[in-house]
Amino acid sequence: KIMLATTARIGARTAQQMVPRAMVARGMATEKQLFQQINSTKNIMKITSSMKMVSAAKLKGDENRLYAARPFNKWGENLSGEAKLLEDGFEDGFENIPDNCLIVPLTSDKGLCGGVNSFISRGIRDMCKKLDADGKKSSVVVVGDKGRSQMRRTVGEKIKVSATEVVTPYSFDLASAITAEVLSAGSDYSGICLVYNKFINSATYVQVYKVLTPLSSSGEDEAMVEYEFEPDIKNEVLDDLSEYLLCSQLYHAMMEAAASEQSARMAAMENATKNAGEMVDSLTLQYNRARQARITTELIEIISGASAIEG
Repeated sequence: KIMLATTARIGARTAQQMVPRAMVARGMATEKQLFQQINSTKNIMKITSSMKMVSAAKLKGDENRLYAARPFNKWGENLSGEAKLLEDGFEDGFENIPDNCLIVPLTSDKGLCGGVNSFISRGIRDMCKKLDADGKKSSVVVVGDKGRSQMRRTVGEKIKVSATEVVTPYSFDLASAITAEVLSAGSDYSGICLVYNKFINSATYVQVYKVLTPLSSSGEDEAMVEYEFEPDIKNEVLDDLSEYLLCSQLYHAMMEAAASEQSARMAAMENATKNAGEMVDSLTLQYNRARQARITTELIEIISGASAIEG
C-alpha cells in the first residue's frame, strides 16, 4: 500500500506536468488529423515522383528533336546571327533591337516547371521598360498560356496576339502556323525579336533573345549580294526567304524551349518529392509524440484512479 501510494503521488505530480503538454499537442493537431496529413502527403509524393519520371522520358524525346533541329538552324544563323543572352541585352541596352519591333516570347501552356515562364515574363517586362525609356516602340505576341496570364498584368497593353493550347510535341507544321499568327499581327514592323529559354543540359537553361530583320534587296543592308537572281525577282525571293527564316528560327526556338521546360519540370518534381518526404518524416514525428502523450496520460489516469480507490 505504501508503494502504491507513493507511486500515485509521483504519478499525480507527473500528470500535472504531462497533461498540459498533451493538451497543447492535441490543440495543434489531433492524431487523426496528423494521420490524414501523413497519408495525403504520401499520395502527393507518389504523384510528384511519377511526374518526374514522365518528364524524364519526355525530356529524352525533346533532346533528340532539339539535336536534330540545331543543324537545320545553322543556315539561319548565317543570316540572322546567333542568339544573345538576355542579361547581356540589359547591359548594352538592347542596342541591336530596332524601333517598332515585334517581340515574341515563348512560354508553356502548363505549369509546375520551376521558373521557366516567370523568367521569360520578367525579362519581357524589363525589356519593354527599357525600350520605352529609349523611345523605341514595341509590341508583343505571346506563345503559351502561362506567359499570357503573367504578361497580361505587366505589358497587357502591348499584347497584340496570343497563341495558346499549343499541341506537343512541337513540329515544323506547328511552327509554320504560329509564324502565320505572328505575321498576322502586322507587316510594318522593322524587326522581330524571339525570346526563349535555351537548353544547356538537364540541369541548366538560360534566357536568350534573337533579332530577325527583313532581308533587304537594295541599299547598304542588301542581303545575299554574292548571289545573282534570274530573272530579276530578288525582292520576291527575299520576302519569301524572310518568312521561311522566321519559321525555321521559331521552330528551333520552340525546340529549345520544350527541352528547357521538361528539364525544369523534372527538377521541380524532384525537389517536390524530396520536400514531401521531409514533411512526412516531420509529421510522423509529431504523430508519435502525440500518441506517446496520449498513452502516458491514460496510464496516469489509471494509476490515479487506482490510488483513489485504495485511499
